Amino acid sequence: MAVFVALLRAVNVGGTGRLLMSDLRDLCAACGFENAQTFIQSGNVVFRSALREASVKARLEKALAARSGKPVAVLVRSAGELAAVARKSPFSGAVPSKVVVYFLNDAPERGILEAIEIPGREELELRGRELFVHYPDGIGRSKLKLPLAQAGTGRNLATVRKLAALAEALDRE
Repeated sequence: MAVFVALLRAVNVGGTGRLLMSDLRDLCAACGFENAQTFIQSGNVVFRSALREASVKARLEKALAARSGKPVAVLVRSAGELAAVARKSPFSGAVPSKVVVYFLNDAPERGILEAIEIPGREELELRGRELFVHYPDGIGRSKLKLPLAQAGTGRNLATVRKLAALAEALDRE
């Protein structure tokens, strides 16, 4: 069975999309996923499944929609994919909490970043299905507008590394 990491969009952020992580683990079990483990209260879950990525995503989104009464977007990566994301940050010298990885379902068109106006010292790099953004002054102070982020979900690099470690540990079991 493969190990996957599911990242839920807009869960437990600013009082919206409230979901207890114990409920998320229960939902994963009901979907047939095994050994579900959550990390922090923002919709991160690691588990085993015999399904392929697209089926994992569809099954979890369906269960979440049934529970919440509205669509909940889920971005899924295999343990190996997440480990590669955790290792390949283009901002290796940056503080991990100031680098946000935006996970997307599909790789965007080439050149899409050229249309983005960077109002401060932020740095952006697109690598496959992930957009890395370095916020040297902190994300809270940034005026950067990222239309791409609306199609995905972001996690800071410290969280990505922790999730990758959890996935790797589960994969070794």
